[in-house]
Amino acid sequence: MGMTIAQKIIAKHLVSGEMIPGREIALRIDQTLTQDATGTMAYLEFETMGIDRVRTELSVAYIDHNTLQCGFENADDHRYIQTVAKKHGIRFSRPGNGICHQVHLERFGVPGKTLIGSDSHTPTGGGIGMLAFGAGGMDVAVAMGGGAYYITMPKMFKVNLTGRLRPFVTAKDVSLEILRILSVKGGVGAIIEWGGEGIQTLSVPERATITNMGTELGATTSIFPSDEITRAFLEAEGRGDAWTPLCSDPDAEYDRVIDIDLSALEPLIACPHSPDNVKKVSELKGVKVDQVCIGSCTNSSLMDMLKVAALLKGKTIDPSVSLSISPGSKQVLSMLAETGALNDILASGARVLECACGPCIGMGFSPNSAGVSLRTFNRNFLGRSGTADAGVHLVSPETAVAAALTGFITDPRLLGEMPEIQMPQRFRIDDSAVIPPAAPEEAAAVEVVRGPNIKPFPQSRPVGEEIAAPLTLKVGDNITTDHIMPAGAKILPYRSNIPHLSQYCFGVCDAAFPERAKAAGESIVVGGSNYGQGSSREHAALVPMYLGVRAVIAKSFARIHVANLINAGILPLTFKNPDDYDALNQGDRLALRDIHAGMDAGRVMLDDLTTGQTFELACDFTGRQKAMLKAGGLLAYTALSE
Repeated sequence: MGMTIAQKIIAKHLVSGEMIPGREIALRIDQTLTQDATGTMAYLEFETMGIDRVRTELSVAYIDHNTLQCGFENADDHRYIQTVAKKHGIRFSRPGNGICHQVHLERFGVPGKTLIGSDSHTPTGGGIGMLAFGAGGMDVAVAMGGGAYYITMPKMFKVNLTGRLRPFVTAKDVSLEILRILSVKGGVGAIIEWGGEGIQTLSVPERATITNMGTELGATTSIFPSDEITRAFLEAEGRGDAWTPLCSDPDAEYDRVIDIDLSALEPLIACPHSPDNVKKVSELKGVKVDQVCIGSCTNSSLMDMLKVAALLKGKTIDPSVSLSISPGSKQVLSMLAETGALNDILASGARVLECACGPCIGMGFSPNSAGVSLRTFNRNFLGRSGTADAGVHLVSPETAVAAALTGFITDPRLLGEMPEIQMPQRFRIDDSAVIPPAAPEEAAAVEVVRGPNIKPFPQSRPVGEEIAAPLTLKVGDNITTDHIMPAGAKILPYRSNIPHLSQYCFGVCDAAFPERAKAAGESIVVGGSNYGQGSSREHAALVPMYLGVRAVIAKSFARIHVANLINAGILPLTFKNPDDYDALNQGDRLALRDIHAGMDAGRVMLDDLTTGQTFELACDFTGRQKAMLKAGGLLAYTALSE
């Protein structure tokens, strides 16, 4: 039997395990990346391992999230990351150089290589044929130390594309279409391979938009072949020697095949508050728009920005709309300036923000109260924008421009003729904002600088034979990491200060939770299906752990979050009978008994001491995961293994 693209890369990087769906496998990791909202914690974790220098082929620390410096906290974190990177062999991408995924695609991505990053949208690298995973900071720290990355061997999905996108229909619309088909949990446990004759009509930036948004499906990762289009992109970046051809075998088998006719698509929009709440733009015609944001790791490439500039040229945005433009990298911004396209953007009345994530993670440019905001981003979770009652919609850059010009949700096909945009034959190459590390012989003399906001890593506790604790919080389906540990300009600066950060835990769901959890000492959280979807932020596990959460019981979990819970020493369990969820009430006193034997047997019994009921919970842990939980998490397990 032939192999898929992902299976070929996995086979070359397999350290242990069998490539059988559902079995745990360990992979050798070639490259890692971090960003500053998760990076400080990842490097604190790396330092605890006592390893002098990273053992990957390439590791890069990016500064792209916490770039608003309203106090000392973000600047101190950046200084810490820069010095720890210099000491331990990590390249440092300075603030202003760009968004990690955009820059990594431009300057460092290599087809056929493995990459993990402490950001859930790391699968963007699949746009050039990388096997790229989002992961928690602990997993990234272990990989930097030369350790393997463990995942459950995924199923393989194939999306066959036929036809060609019509004018004003984009790769973002392809992403929204697959979300409409599969939902935010339809890709869980699967790698999505994109193929078919239609991919030959898609550039690398368009492919990267699609693999980026694959994260919202819950997919393990997404990947395109590495072909002549990939080769042309890498050659334009001056990295043609990094190219290698990569495709699936003709007789490769897939667990599911989905067909999409590109020529049949039309402009789509994801309505509040979920990326899979997808409708046709034409269905929302005439809805008043207050704000438009163009950028993020999904749609900030030079191609996207040149289209935006061409559509804005000679026009002025509607007086009632505020428009922001965030180029994805210094390379993109420089080339916009050189071509004159930046002038067209500025003349329209748009506000050009720095090359960073910015509004996507609530770091500035929040909408007005109850405002309608159209964004070219990948997430529209409740409150993520920084405005609790805003209605955030996800759209393509073309649909965003149409709304900015008219003041209403407008089908972009009404704008007239779509200007033709060509990929450049040569990108502007300037890597001066990527600082190399110290040479090995000089590293010992490098001082790592820590600001007062950087607090010690919180101590986890081993999972014992019994957990008796109150149910301090019960939440519903599709609880995101933004619900558990919100982002935003007010909170993100404290990502390296878990004690301070803890007061915001579950703030979107129940602002009283932190105090209730502290008062309880130990507690249990109950959730619905797809618990922990969204970002890779391990803070959504570390902060509950700090607050005394010992176990989370849910109908189902998102892939990265369940790994982060185990890494933090929190016991994740699922209802054997999902209807049992309804029988538990917040405030009930619960007891999990005979946990160690239960983990071995694949089931743990739960007693509701308040109602007298007993429930069976399922668990399917590998031997390594059981050892980690018994040790108190990944760092404790790693220390014991030394």
